[in-house]
Formats: sequence, C-alpha cells, structure tokens
Amino acid sequence: MNKTLAAAKTIAAARRDRTPLPPLAGDAAPKTEADGYRIQDALHGLLSVDFGAMVGYKIGCTSPVMQQYLNIPHPCGGGVFAKGVYESGASLSTKDFVRVGVECEIAVKLARDLVSTEAPFTAEWVGEAIEAYLPAIEIVDDRYVDWQTIGAPMLVADDFFAAGCVLGEPVARSSAPDLAAVVGRAIINGAEVGRGTGADVLGHPHNALAWLANHLAAKDKGLRAGEIVLTGSLIKTVWLKAGDHVVMELAGLGTVDATFG
Repeated sequence: MNKTLAAAKTIAAARRDRTPLPPLAGDAAPKTEADGYRIQDALHGLLSVDFGAMVGYKIGCTSPVMQQYLNIPHPCGGGVFAKGVYESGASLSTKDFVRVGVECEIAVKLARDLVSTEAPFTAEWVGEAIEAYLPAIEIVDDRYVDWQTIGAPMLVADDFFAAGCVLGEPVARSSAPDLAAVVGRAIINGAEVGRGTGADVLGHPHNALAWLANHLAAKDKGLRAGEIVLTGSLIKTVWLKAGDHVVMELAGLGTVDATFG
C-alpha cells in the first residue's frame, strides 16, 4: 500500500469512528498542501462508501476573519457528501460529531459543467454557470487532537473540517441581490453571534468559485452541473453545545436553520 492511500485509510477510519485524529506519523504525514490534496483525492473514494456520493465542494479560508482564525492566508477546498446535506429545519445530534461547529455561507448550485479545458476561469465566467444561490449553514467538525498544531497539509487531507451543510431555499441567479452587499448574520438561540458580508469572501463569492474551478482544473478535474459549492464563511466559526438552535440569515437570500440536540 502506498503512503497516500495508507494516510487516506487512517483518516477515513477516524471519520467513520468519530475519533479525534492525531498528526500522521512518518512518511504518511503530508509535508505540503499538494501532498494533502493527493491524500484528499484518495480519501474521497473511501468516504463515499459510508457517506454517499460526493455532491459538491466547500471552500475554506476565503474571508479575512477565517484566514486569521486558522492562520492560513489563502483558500482551501474539501468535499461535500450526499449524506451530509440537510434541508432547513433539520434536527441533528452533536453526538454525531467530535466537536461540531457552524459557519454562515452563501452556497451556489451549478447550472452547467465547468470543465478543465475551459480554464483559466474568471469570476464573470463562473458566475454565468450558476443556477441558484442558497443560504447555508456549513457544518464543520473539529475532529483533531489539536487542530492548531496539526498543520494545513493535514487539514487539507481531511477536507478542511468539512462535515456537511444545511441548505435553505434556492434563489435563482436572475433574482439574486448583489452578493457582495449581502449581510449574513449568525444567530444562536436567538442571539446574534457573528456578522459579515459577501464582500468578505475574497471580495465576492464568485471569486471563490473561480478559485475552486481553477484549483480543480490544475488537477484535470472540473465542476459538474447540479453540484453545490459552499463559498466560504462570512463569520468566524461558532462551536456548538447540545441543544443549540442555529439560524443563518442572509439578507436577500433568506434564512436557514437547524437544531443540534
């Protein structure tokens, strides 16, 4: 077994068992983010057995508040799987996670493929490929012994905290407001705990989507019609406790909520 697959199997086992993941030892440990993405690619094939087909992507570290929080100055990507996608109003259990958190996001649903041969992509180009926008709660999981010391290559290898999402009603691209001006509010148990704007996401969420499309194109991969992309958090991650009710309110795009019992 090569070291990439061995690392992916170790991560997949921790994800299935919901056990905190320590840094990988020796040659199995990714030394660079490129190593991390190679492990991530192998991991996606393993996770689909338990978590369903991959139905899209998440992008992390697209806003200053998250780049500062994680001390990573550039975007990072991860996968989203079918069994981790929920509709607004979902009731979830904190016991299904190691340490669950939430983020306030603008999600997009693609109307057409963005294939690698079309690269390089611009924000304008990818914007025209969007079918709809959705208010979203990204569900993240701190499934590490110590995420602050595990390193960016390892976070990338394990989908960068990705644990799923809760999606609100779609808003057609033709009916959507100016995304840069959209104000997002995170409300936990009735109290606002964070606020940001679409402009915080690399200047505009379409810039984040273009980054992802180009990142995938560099690996001869692409985005597909119908896939969901979480473009990055407008707020700093909020870590939850059992019983918390979460509402993300995105002006002009609607609201989305979930309870974590």
